Amino acid sequence: RSCGGLAGAPAVLLLRTRDLFSLPFPLSRPVLTSLTLQASLRAWRFLLLAERFPLAPRSPLSPHGQWKARAAREKRHRRLMEELGIKLEVLPDGRQRWHGCDKSTPRCFGTIHAQTPEYLVAGRWTPPCCLRALRLTALHVVAELEAAGARYWLEGGSLLGAVRSGDLIPWDYDVDLGIYRDDVPKCRWLAAVARTGRAVEDAQGFLWEKAAEGDFFRVHFSRSNRLHVDLWPFYARPGGVMTKDTWLGHPQDVEFPESLLQPLVALGFAGGVAKAPRDPRAFLELKFGKGAVENPEYPNPGVRRLEQDLGNK
Repeated sequence: RSCGGLAGAPAVLLLRTRDLFSLPFPLSRPVLTSLTLQASLRAWRFLLLAERFPLAPRSPLSPHGQWKARAAREKRHRRLMEELGIKLEVLPDGRQRWHGCDKSTPRCFGTIHAQTPEYLVAGRWTPPCCLRALRLTALHVVAELEAAGARYWLEGGSLLGAVRSGDLIPWDYDVDLGIYRDDVPKCRWLAAVARTGRAVEDAQGFLWEKAAEGDFFRVHFSRSNRLHVDLWPFYARPGGVMTKDTWLGHPQDVEFPESLLQPLVALGFAGGVAKAPRDPRAFLELKFGKGAVENPEYPNPGVRRLEQDLGNK
């Protein structure tokens, strides 16, 4: 949060030299804002005093000079947010200012290695701007599938997040939906991709395409920002077992009885509502094992375990 008590105010800060230079960005400008943000992460407290040192008198700035000063302060502030890796700033009046990715920029992290994004390796969870983009993409895809009358459902970690909290898992990097393969032609965007093999950008700037890794579809937040929803086409083979044609080797990537899926139910998800298997807990325990809902864990505990970070959240 921004500190309204210090913003723009003249101040004298008394701090031990060893404490100041123990910070990762001790003299980043604007110094006062930089120090308060870094100190808050260490639970340091500042004492604001009513008295202050007198300021030397200055000639008032011209309107143009005032504009230049405001622009310079804003530029330093945004540079500081980027340097500190802050994606979302909550202002003193409650308004939000975003500094992270959007539709016109790449996402905030690179390629995923061993199911582990770089922010997890660094001991952080998904940047809030990336979570926002994932929510918007998921809700957009769900709305398109609902309007088309296509049968779909929350899959994998996305279903886990919906059951646990009605939202994405806070360290997730994509959204997974299952869809009946026979219903793919009902959605005009999926039908166009399947027919031409080329990516299609819809009116809201979301990019629909066939995934390079196999027989499934992917919907990106935009051409520039590749945060995405994966759509997995399933079909029933003899015996009523749901299967698909592409398997990526994930432990939870298994076949399941259609009776565990139907009838689909509504479940709160990402600020909206999405379809889910009729018994989400049984569905998840088939895929992830007993206690999957109550015992969260990162996608690849061999790289990093959730318990390493729980004390820092």
